[in-house]
Amino acid sequence: MFKKIAALGAAAVLGIGLLTGCGASASTADAGYSAENPLVLTLAHGLSETHTVHIAMTQFAEEVNEKTDGRIQVKIFPNGQLGSENENLEQLQAGVIAMTKVSAPGLATYNEAYNAFGLPYIFNDTEDFYHVMDSQEMQDFFLSTGDDGFVTLTYYTSGARSFYTKDKAIRTPADLKGLKIRVQDMKSQTDMMSYLGGIPVAMSYGDVYTSLQTGIIDGTENNETALTTGKHGEVCKVYSVDQHAMIPDVLIMSEKVWKTISPEDQQILLEAAHDSTDAHKVMWDTAVEEAVKEAQETMGVEFVYDVDKEAFREATQPMIEAYEEEYPGVKTLMDTIEKARGEE
Repeated sequence: MFKKIAALGAAAVLGIGLLTGCGASASTADAGYSAENPLVLTLAHGLSETHTVHIAMTQFAEEVNEKTDGRIQVKIFPNGQLGSENENLEQLQAGVIAMTKVSAPGLATYNEAYNAFGLPYIFNDTEDFYHVMDSQEMQDFFLSTGDDGFVTLTYYTSGARSFYTKDKAIRTPADLKGLKIRVQDMKSQTDMMSYLGGIPVAMSYGDVYTSLQTGIIDGTENNETALTTGKHGEVCKVYSVDQHAMIPDVLIMSEKVWKTISPEDQQILLEAAHDSTDAHKVMWDTAVEEAVKEAQETMGVEFVYDVDKEAFREATQPMIEAYEEEYPGVKTLMDTIEKARGEE
């Protein structure tokens, strides 16, 4: 605990120094930093150094350093050193840290449109997901949230989420009836399970393995890598590829910091961020392929592909409509997604 407090204190100094140094106009701010006296941007997140997203963000930091000749440096604090995801978001809003990585729906507290990313089947498949997320329409949306205290520099895929249980295939929503399924602690995820007929159990990722072992839950949902990195494949032997959600991670930056950086350096940050996303796609594909192979060959996990996705879509369509009605921002973003989808 002391280490976390000490680290946070250091970050606070960095954040205050950064904002003080850049509090004037952009041109004045540019003159204030150099390779000898760089602008240090603190990036905090909760992932380990071995995670593909951390590796991608490390590439981002290296490219920023290289393209600015050391004038801008990104200092990364992984492993939750500076707190939880929610705490990092609060720190970013307060200007204590400059950047963080969060699951996109976690931003709904600050901008309701981000609720859309937690909805089921808003993307048709991985190709559609990448097409939409890489579109100019999505980039414009990412940079439009300055009034909410942040801008999004880029996204990172976290794959397609599917259901898996100890021994039961989930081919239709009816197969979920009465099953206790762990979901992320997000309203969209608990609502989704209710629409599908299952019993949502929100709990932290770290508690899933033991809860599966002891029968507290009957199954869970995640991408394929959870079978191996989380050892869930030791307990769950049937992975049903329904791909009900594609929830991206996003790299965000404090608007207070962003607006102090010159347009030229903003462009460098964006290009480096987008390059890191492209690199991450390759890493992610490899990680999923390796996870599926390991789960099948060493854990005995069966992958079920004859899933009735249309039945899942039909069951959750009323949920999407309800969210669009409750949150006008969700409807706007869904329209943006449709517009991006139509531009091949």
